[in-house]
Amino acid sequence: MPRLPAISAKAAIKALDHFGFKIYRQTGSHIHLWNEERNLVVTVPNHPELAKGTLISIMKQAKLDRKEFIAALKE
Repeated sequence: MPRLPAISAKAAIKALDHFGFKIYRQTGSHIHLWNEERNLVVTVPNHPELAKGTLISIMKQAKLDRKEFIAALKE
């Protein structure tokens, strides 16, 4: 299983955008993204660096596996 890189919230949002997630609101330091096709909401904390556990949680919310997410980060 590939290791998760240390990334910012901005990079995570850009990767999620690749899968059709769009920003629809922000509450404090949390950005909520919506995917209309999958009917899913993903919450990303707006931090300069996301913890590994937070990245795993984001992937679970988006129903993405690790390889898909890392591939989207490289694009």
